[in-house]
Amino acid sequence: MSNQTPQSWGPPSDPQPRPGSEPPQPPPRKKRRVFMWVILAVNVLFLVWVIVGLAQGSSCTGMTGDELTACQTGEGIGKGVAVFLIVLFWALVDVILGVVYMVTRRR
Repeated sequence: MSNQTPQSWGPPSDPQPRPGSEPPQPPPRKKRRVFMWVILAVNVLFLVWVIVGLAQGSSCTGMTGDELTACQTGEGIGKGVAVFLIVLFWALVDVILGVVYMVTRRR
């Protein structure tokens, strides 16, 4: 009888990979969506810009009568135009970011 251990039974193990065998694949990496976060950050910035634009204080202090009415009307119109332009710029930037995202994403 020989003093062989159970590990030594069978064919010898080969530490070298066999020709044609592929190395083990690393686990798949989690997809990072950095550009998605950039788009969300840009949208949050535009939302803050609109809120700040609407919340600007009044410069009509010390005015009375028709002068106060005209000042308040002018402020209202000015804020409306400013918010319209911000939202228009926001939409244009979102379209550009969306096209860039669609073009650069991996399939």
